[in-house]
Amino acid sequence: MWSDGYRKLFAAALTGGLTLAAVAVQAAPYDVAVLQGLDKVTARVSTIEVPLGDVVRFGTLEIIARTCDKRPPEETPESVAFLDIWEVRRGEPTVSVFRGWMFASSPALSALEHAVYDVWVLDCRNKPSSVSPSTKGSAPE
Repeated sequence: MWSDGYRKLFAAALTGGLTLAAVAVQAAPYDVAVLQGLDKVTARVSTIEVPLGDVVRFGTLEIIARTCDKRPPEETPESVAFLDIWEVRRGEPTVSVFRGWMFASSPALSALEHAVYDVWVLDCRNKPSSVSPSTKGSAPE
């Protein structure tokens, strides 16, 4: 009677995961999560661009952005990213320090709890497309 997709969506709604299921079904329109990181020891702030699915290092942290999305310009600004963050130290086992959604408008809502580093979402964007030499400098159509 029900297709497999509806059955999974209904099961997600029953378990309280409807919002996450709906987000997971959508393809991410952006392929780079723009984060900001603070090293609390040196007080150095860094902007970190994390292509979706790639591992980017920030100090002893390894960050993977799984998805990134933001609202259209005509709505209230909001960028959101699903991140996996691990701490990797030589000679010690890798420790997961954060896995979840981070929101640009409310960084404290779902924050990385770490003694040395703070990481938060700034924006989502697409990688710049490469421009071929033949079209470089031509007028838009």
